Amino acid sequence: MYKSFFKRVIDFLSSLTGLLILSPFFLIITWLLWCTNHGKPFFTQDRPGKNGKIFQVIKFKTMNDKRDTQGNLLPDADRLTAIGKFIRKTSLDEIPQLLNVLKGDMSLAGPRPLLVEYLPLYNDEQKRRHDVRPGITGWAQVNGRNAISWEEKFRFDVWYVDHLSFTVDFRILWMTVLKVLKSDGINASETVTMAKFKGSKL
Repeated sequence: MYKSFFKRVIDFLSSLTGLLILSPFFLIITWLLWCTNHGKPFFTQDRPGKNGKIFQVIKFKTMNDKRDTQGNLLPDADRLTAIGKFIRKTSLDEIPQLLNVLKGDMSLAGPRPLLVEYLPLYNDEQKRRHDVRPGITGWAQVNGRNAISWEEKFRFDVWYVDHLSFTVDFRILWMTVLKVLKSDGINASETVTMAKFKGSKL
């Protein structure tokens, strides 16, 4: 009953309440990033959701669009702005995804929505991460986030699919608050973002 009905109700009411409470921060951050990123405060990208259905995820834009002389985007570390670094460190860049939750594309808790290009790279077990709505935070995030390997991340995602419950979701959300306060596991090693998934080793 929780998985099929109450989870969505809780997601809708919580995201609506969260947007109302966080609206002052939302507006301030939007204005700051508008100035910093030359009128582009948001980052949108196609991501696969439940059953692989594609939707557009929305986040605050923490990196600029600077390119090299050949027209290629500079490495992430060179494009991460000062305010973007702070917003990412405090996970404030995730606030706009409450709109995705409100629409029903995402849930508060679930496997993180990854790149569309990864879809043909999953093995049969890893594909099961799409049996539920993706989340703003998830079991993999509270157990290492970008500091763990792709294989470990997918194992945590599938574990969540098999054990989805109100208790697990509450635990994930609570642990996420603690992780954010400690800025724990945000970056993989010395890099700004985790290396791309290139296929399972299994």
